[in-house]
Amino acid sequence: MNMEMKHGKEAFEERIMQLPVLDTHTHLVGDRLCASDFWEIAHYFWLFRELQAAGYPANAMELPEDIRIAAFLEAYHGSRNTMMNVVLTQIFKNLYGIVISDAASVLKADAAVKQTAQSATWAQEVADRMNVSRFVVNIPEHAEFQGMRENAILIPRIDGKLGGWVKEVELSHDPAAAFAQSREELTQLLDEFKEAGYLGIMTTLPSYEARANRKVVIGQGSTKDEILMMLLHELGAAAEQRGLLIQLFLGVERSWCGTATPVNDPARILKLSALFEAYACTFELVVASELNNLDIVQAAWNFPNVHVGGHWWFNFRASTYRDSMQYRLEALPAIKSSLIVSDARCMEWSYGKILLVKRIVSDFLWGQVEAGWIDHDTAIFVAENWLYGSAAKRYGITR
Repeated sequence: MNMEMKHGKEAFEERIMQLPVLDTHTHLVGDRLCASDFWEIAHYFWLFRELQAAGYPANAMELPEDIRIAAFLEAYHGSRNTMMNVVLTQIFKNLYGIVISDAASVLKADAAVKQTAQSATWAQEVADRMNVSRFVVNIPEHAEFQGMRENAILIPRIDGKLGGWVKEVELSHDPAAAFAQSREELTQLLDEFKEAGYLGIMTTLPSYEARANRKVVIGQGSTKDEILMMLLHELGAAAEQRGLLIQLFLGVERSWCGTATPVNDPARILKLSALFEAYACTFELVVASELNNLDIVQAAWNFPNVHVGGHWWFNFRASTYRDSMQYRLEALPAIKSSLIVSDARCMEWSYGKILLVKRIVSDFLWGQVEAGWIDHDTAIFVAENWLYGSAAKRYGITR
């Protein structure tokens, strides 16, 4: 037996925790990377939803501090089984040495966060605690990371542009001319990105009925879904010509109600498959809908230029990670798969969510080793690629 195997699960988990990470999607802002106070961490969207489910008021920040703290503690203790609650607990325990238990601990935590917010080195210290070497942002103004060794990797998002073009064509009295204008603007935008040295683009997509294998000529009577799909064809062609990556974020819908919801569309990836076949650019697929986890693996198995990305929105749960890791392990070389999408708005939450993912990776891969499906060295190889190597290669990171 390999000597490292004899050290058991704890040694294996420690090794996983030390592996480098590339966080492929964040909302970090370069000149304010860290939380400014306790509430910026405690009110992070994902945790806030779980706190609300335990009775926390939506207008908590409007309450007097003592009443807000009491309401927070009741909801915090009431939601202690949820994943984001566990992450919050680990953030304060590991980074600040504080156990959240009562009003005094909340005030202590608030003072601690305010103190570290003044430190020019805190962001790098937090990143180093989980060995996160690089982060991706989607807004140019956010990419200069103050106080850190490396700036962010910038993959500009174009969903605002894409949605605007669709609407302009749909409402135009001359859809064909409007589409031609949109196509010209799209190619000019990608020329600018290429000249600026960006590696590709990121976009979310709304639901669509159109299918990429049914190309149409845009004109009077064209639906908005047909317009979107034909613009995606133009995007694929332009990205291929310029050697740019297309990062697609899929599965969150805002059309059903005022709240974003996950939608499991079994044909979502299938409808796009003709794009993967037609254009040789690299596609990275990130989904927020549980049932599409297998679909993106199938797409990456079928098309060499398709890669699977991390877990987004409602997919960020241990159960979905375990299922998708099983799909990925069985079907894809590790270099085709990335796991980390923290979606964090402050460095502390990037730390907390990556800590959680590393633990899930460790538990899963250790189980595969124990069951005899892979050996110890292969497990480490897979983890290295899932956490860092796959994204680093795709994004052209050489250090």
